[in-house]
Amino acid sequence: MTARPAPGDLLRIDGRASVQFAGGRALTLRVVSVSDRHAYDGWIWLTGYVIDRRGNATAKRELYVRLAGLRPPVNLPPPGPAAPDTTRAVTGVRSRGLAAPGRH
Repeated sequence: MTARPAPGDLLRIDGRASVQFAGGRALTLRVVSVSDRHAYDGWIWLTGYVIDRRGNATAKRELYVRLAGLRPPVNLPPPGPAAPDTTRAVTGVRSRGLAAPGRH
């Protein structure tokens, strides 16, 4: 890839982009931003989310990579529905033994 990536692009980051992503450390990244920070010729700073095999974002990362080493992603399924919210608001319940100050 020689064109500068844009927010929203999905890229495969592997050993061609930087030696730190060689072998089993390759990842797929959804670009959030492309930095204007000074970099060596042919290198670029990217910020984005690591995408897992199911198409879900798992971690935000900032990467310094070779522009010529960026590739389109390998077969990823379309992102699935968001995981259901399993947290529930509990109201009117007090824990045993933890009374508010001044109340016993």
